[in-house]
Amino acid sequence: MKNQNSKRYDLGDRTLEFAKRVVAYVNRLPRTIANIEVGKQLVRSSGSVGANYIEAEESLSRKDFCMRIKISRKEAKESRYWILISEPIAQQQLEKDILVQEGTELTKIFGAIIEKSK
Repeated sequence: MKNQNSKRYDLGDRTLEFAKRVVAYVNRLPRTIANIEVGKQLVRSSGSVGANYIEAEESLSRKDFCMRIKISRKEAKESRYWILISEPIAQQQLEKDILVQEGTELTKIFGAIIEKSK
């Protein structure tokens, strides 16, 4: 696992790591009805961040690239939302905070890419 303070420049790797951490986080959440439903949505949206970024890297046009990056940004925002409403045990609060921060950073990164692509 990478050091929390190290710069990560490969966005594909970073989005993959985010999705993996989310899956691990969800697997440790208490099994309440709410967390089960939130967890399903969270796993889907966090995986979609990276999947759409990969699609953007392989896009055939600028328009397609921008659309995929916008979807990645949307999914990062959605992931952050689901993380915020999840209900972890006290020992998971730090991981929740880290994932919220990473969702925020990914949203900002994708927003910057969109602005530069105009």
